[in-house]
Amino acid sequence: MSLLMTMINLVLLLSIFILFVQVFSEEAALRPSVVNVGAIFSFDTINGKVAKVAMKAAEDDINSDPSILGGRKLSVALHDSNYSSFLSFIGALQFMETDTVAIIGPQSSVMAHVLSHLANELHVPLLSFTALDPGLSPLQYPFFVQTAPNDKFQMIAIAEMVSYFGWAEVIVVFSDDDQNRNGIIMLDDKLAERRCRISYKATLPPDPMAKRSDVLRELAKIQMMESRVIVLNTFSKTGLLVFEVAKSLGMMEKGYVWIASTWLSTVLDSTSPLKPETANSIRGVLTLRPHTPDSKRKRDFISRWNQLSNGSIGLNPYGLFAYDTVWMIARAVKLLFDQGGTISFSNDERLISLTGMDLNLSALSIFDGGKQLLKNVIKTKMTGLTGPVRFNQDRFLINPSYDIINTVETGYRQVGYWSNHSGLSIVPPETLYGKKPNRSSSNQHLDSVVWPGGETIKPRGWVFPNNGRELRIVVPNRVSYRDFVSVVNGTNKVQGYCIDVFLAAIKLMPYAVPYRFIPFGNGHENPSYYELVSKIAAGVFDGAVGDIAIVTDRTRIVDFTQPYIESGLVVVAPVKKISSNPWSFSRPFTPLMWAVTAAFFLIVGSVVWVLEHRINDEFRGSPRQQIVTILTFSFSTMFFSHSRFFSFRYFNNSLVPTENLELRINGVYYSIIPTLGFSKFSGENTVSTLGRLVLIIWLFVVLIINSSYTASLTSILTVQQLSSPIKGIDTLISSSEPIGFQIGSFAERYLTEELGIPKSRLVQLGSPEDYARALEKRQVAAVVDERPYVDLFLSDRCEFSIRGQEFSKRAWGFAFPRDSPLAIDMSTAILALSENGELQKIHDRWLSRSACSSEKSEDEAEQLDLQSFWGLFLICGIACILALLVYSLLMFRQYSRRCPEELDSTSRNNSFSARLRTCLSFIDGKVEKSKSSSKRKRDSKHSDV
Repeated sequence: MSLLMTMINLVLLLSIFILFVQVFSEEAALRPSVVNVGAIFSFDTINGKVAKVAMKAAEDDINSDPSILGGRKLSVALHDSNYSSFLSFIGALQFMETDTVAIIGPQSSVMAHVLSHLANELHVPLLSFTALDPGLSPLQYPFFVQTAPNDKFQMIAIAEMVSYFGWAEVIVVFSDDDQNRNGIIMLDDKLAERRCRISYKATLPPDPMAKRSDVLRELAKIQMMESRVIVLNTFSKTGLLVFEVAKSLGMMEKGYVWIASTWLSTVLDSTSPLKPETANSIRGVLTLRPHTPDSKRKRDFISRWNQLSNGSIGLNPYGLFAYDTVWMIARAVKLLFDQGGTISFSNDERLISLTGMDLNLSALSIFDGGKQLLKNVIKTKMTGLTGPVRFNQDRFLINPSYDIINTVETGYRQVGYWSNHSGLSIVPPETLYGKKPNRSSSNQHLDSVVWPGGETIKPRGWVFPNNGRELRIVVPNRVSYRDFVSVVNGTNKVQGYCIDVFLAAIKLMPYAVPYRFIPFGNGHENPSYYELVSKIAAGVFDGAVGDIAIVTDRTRIVDFTQPYIESGLVVVAPVKKISSNPWSFSRPFTPLMWAVTAAFFLIVGSVVWVLEHRINDEFRGSPRQQIVTILTFSFSTMFFSHSRFFSFRYFNNSLVPTENLELRINGVYYSIIPTLGFSKFSGENTVSTLGRLVLIIWLFVVLIINSSYTASLTSILTVQQLSSPIKGIDTLISSSEPIGFQIGSFAERYLTEELGIPKSRLVQLGSPEDYARALEKRQVAAVVDERPYVDLFLSDRCEFSIRGQEFSKRAWGFAFPRDSPLAIDMSTAILALSENGELQKIHDRWLSRSACSSEKSEDEAEQLDLQSFWGLFLICGIACILALLVYSLLMFRQYSRRCPEELDSTSRNNSFSARLRTCLSFIDGKVEKSKSSSKRKRDSKHSDV
């Protein structure tokens, strides 16, 4: 029995031991002692060499700290793709067969597109700091993570540099691979946002397959083109070859601008010293370098670099990104273990079904913790050698920024920074992150740049193409108003005001401009200017010189220079002189204005009579006397003041103020009028407060009317007057009469589209003679044309005149294709002509006339109508109504207090006429003066001289 129990215990112990061994083995398998990471690079390239050293250093630093992976070791296995996409793919398959949790790389975006599909299926994150193609979208490739700034931001930086220096066109030279091609597409978009553009794209075979003949062929084409701003987006081997060929072609001399992407900065940082021929070929180039903030960790790593690399290669920013990428993976794996995750792989059933094939696809397994590891990578928050490492919601590194470097004779110098936060600046971007973003042009700054050829003055960025072709400048072949522009009969010579302005501006250009004039039109009628401008937009001509109006439709398809003469649409109509007549005094006012003014004289006189009748003896008497009083009082206010505000009384041989505005001497009143002195009259004085208030307002109205009448009558009697039923464009719009316009002018479209005048009313006229004939024979009521033409037309035709004001402000300029730099330089020249007075001299030479031009015909003085004064009349009318209302209330109150017995008796009496007679008798009754009033009257008598 005891033996049996012993055996049972032994069996139990053996079972427990076996179970423990199995559990321990499974745990060891899920938490291996080595975490495998792969890296795929071409280690013969600059970035490949730097990355190899940096990743090895990161691996050693991580493994030297047991707290990072809990005693486990990180193993970074390297695979050299040797510029081969095929070898890159094989390396990725090998890594995924050996339980690799993440892969650093690939180096090129071409392979990143391919391997990302594999990573998506097997859940193995790919982290690359060199495959920075803007087309690698995280939506399409969720397991691909870019651990350096995306090339999108590099292209934005280049576009802002181009805009900062004021260049409108660039030429791009790039290797025809995914990363460089997509970068140029992004650059094109960003330039367009800034009204710049790529004028030519020169493609080269992918790096490093480009040959000297390929480069020579493309640069020879570029040398014949207009733009001199060249952006080079490629890799180091092709890039250096391009500069070598450009140097031999003389394309690194004065006038050229070269902007290279970040590949050149890696050459400058990692290759020291440069070969003399290489240094000479890149002198004056601008390039970008990923910006990494200064820190103690970074300085310590830089001091270790020579020891780590054995002096084989210099450190560049991509080495720092390689180091931080390894640390990102290590931290993500540590977090995976802390979250209870494991490193385990499972077979893909879709691959197991393909076991009949010779390929060992079943060895490829899915990383079970791959999704969680990817999330941990994306959530990374650490401070590395490159500064703060964190991703935004678009999975871009936060705060992308670049150093802007200028290669010079002694090496290179930094001229500024670019950051996505504040644009171009001369201070480190990290000092600006605490401030609000300011991308205004005034806040963009760079230090001085040494350009190719040793120039320190900013290149213009373009020249006339060196292909022997002259600029094709089209000029309208006019048949009328040939003073502006015309073709000399039987020759190709052109002349006129516009031509002289163009020739004078050409002389002020800082460079030679080869050109030839090409007439446009059949010579029988003025050409269509819309058609002429359209041919410039279509590339048929390189520019247009002539009397071309700057209008909205044209500015959408071409660029205009600074205007050299103002021009607006005006109305020309026949006029006749108005001679003076005995009734000229009535012309300042319209009949309605006269009628309303006369009516208000009577209304105000009546209102004052009502207010003064009961208390003022001068407003009482027989009905005839009272009517005469109303009339004389009303109309006398046109010349005399009846207010008592500033009156004087002669007392004891001196003038003393009284409450009247008149001086009474020997019983006669004298009005004190500043402009007339003393005037003798027999006037009525107002006593009531309401009467004085109404009179004050009315006198103010009379003052304004009197002054306006005097000014208008003076103008009528002293200035020559011209009469016409056409007052301006409003008269033409409201009428149905025909309107003339010049053939080819924009006036036709403006009248129909902007003013809504039917096209059937418009009559085409081809010459000044046609204008005069049509106006004289009443074939048109008026002609609408631009002011310069009209001034020339009226210079010797005094029977016509401009009616109204200019109703469409325009100007003339020279037209060039969109974004043509010639338009800017020509505008500067025109401004210089205006400032030095040459523009006015050209105008006087061609357009000044001595006949009617010096005899300016004034427009008919407009009659003053009620619209100009209705506000005054309204105020006066309201004052009269309010005064009458207040007076009525006061009368009712007095009537009710003083005659209560009469009210009672009349209320019992049913006769309305009796009540009305009682009320009217009270209103017409005389109010007895108080003692104080009698005393003032006696004092007034004693004061008479």
